[in-house]
Amino acid sequence: QVNFVVCQLFALLAAVWFRTYLHSSKTSPFIRHVVATLLGLYLALFCFGWYALHFVIQSGISYYIMIVIGVENMHKYCFVFALGYLTVCQITRVYIFDYGQYSADFSGPMMIITQKITSLAFEIHDGMFRKNEDLSPSQRCLAVRRMPSLLEYLSYNCNFMGILAGPLCSYKDYITFIEGRSYQLQQSEANGKEDTKYEQTDPSPNIAVAQKLLICGLSLLFHMTITKTLPVEYNIDDNFRATASWPVRFFYLYVSLVAARPKYYFAWTLADAINNAAGFGFRGYDKHGVTRWDLISNLRIQQIEFSTSFKMFLDNWNIQTALWLKRVCYERATFSPTIQTFILSAIWHGVYPGYYLTFLTGVLMTLAARAIRNNIRHYFVESPAVKLCYDIITWMATQLAISYTVVPFVLLSVKPSFTFYSSCYFCLHIASILVLLVFPLKRTQKGSKKHESIQPMWSKKVEEENLLQKNSYSTTNNSFSQKQEITCRYQALKQ
Repeated sequence: QVNFVVCQLFALLAAVWFRTYLHSSKTSPFIRHVVATLLGLYLALFCFGWYALHFVIQSGISYYIMIVIGVENMHKYCFVFALGYLTVCQITRVYIFDYGQYSADFSGPMMIITQKITSLAFEIHDGMFRKNEDLSPSQRCLAVRRMPSLLEYLSYNCNFMGILAGPLCSYKDYITFIEGRSYQLQQSEANGKEDTKYEQTDPSPNIAVAQKLLICGLSLLFHMTITKTLPVEYNIDDNFRATASWPVRFFYLYVSLVAARPKYYFAWTLADAINNAAGFGFRGYDKHGVTRWDLISNLRIQQIEFSTSFKMFLDNWNIQTALWLKRVCYERATFSPTIQTFILSAIWHGVYPGYYLTFLTGVLMTLAARAIRNNIRHYFVESPAVKLCYDIITWMATQLAISYTVVPFVLLSVKPSFTFYSSCYFCLHIASILVLLVFPLKRTQKGSKKHESIQPMWSKKVEEENLLQKNSYSTTNNSFSQKQEITCRYQALKQ
């Protein structure tokens, strides 16, 4: 953990140097690719020793598969190989070296590299094999229409800005950043009129970086002072379960899981700040002309803590991973996309049994929450007072359901996880099954969009930003004209 923090702080300084002295206006893309890759491999070697060779091996073999297999089927082979290689490394680390510990956890960066390998393989397949009219708007915008060079591929997978903690970014966004190509951004104002704005050549990320570093500091302080006093393991303490009342137990369950989140807030926000410090992550301007540096942000803390639905929580937690799961699995699944997506998420996270218990429970919770939302929410949205009461109740239910679901994710093993669930008499599992038996699941997109568009009272101000973040894609591509790029991005934003 110390190595990780030291390397990330070094990467932050390197990012400032990279933006200042190797700016795209001063340096060729070749030099920027080489420096970003070498710095990334150096950090990996310093942090994980020779385990870092796995990063190069996984990337190198995947690139070889892309070249040899061809664009028709390479996405399937790359997906199976990258995920299989990651799983083998996770099995050896967990069951051979150090169960339950995070020392030399080289599988963490491999998880990000696996996302990049698989997403790029699908993007190349979409851009070079599939017909344009067969692609969804998001797939069309992300499609890569030429094979990357080996240097570009290694730079994308192993650059110093994201090799340790990500976050995932699209290949086209990364290449656009390295090559320093600017673009126009059309955005729709509140009155419905289109307003064309030109992005500055080099908007400053200093304010965004400072804000994110402040969040990192507060998260780290919270983690070091409060998290240790509220261990999740206390939920299965024999004395606590025997003496505490149900309200006390559920309250402690909630606060202990809230206390476990700041370490993720710290790691992901710091990773985002590193990319911003290098000049990567700019997503244009809002309607007030304020710069937006959240193109590859991985979480929205306010929306997480005030989520009023399971879906809202998942959409704002580990955002880039959720987008990866959506792009490579959910949108392409031929049956039961929700179940397939949760299974893939469990496999990607690792081989601890607790992960599978969490994601299998998550399937039940997601389907039950969707059924309740689709069937009863519209009865409570007419009156603001009733709507507020409904939001408070659903917030409490969502936070409790999230906490209940992720306990095995923290406990890792089967025995303590079942100890916790059995002490609760599997109450939310049973409740979810009953909900699915009573309420029908509505599959119509129209109804789903209608109900999902109604937001909690306290989150209306940020809903526009959420939709922009989820559907904003970089559209620069060598084979497309500038005008086509603007149209593609604008269509994605309008969705």
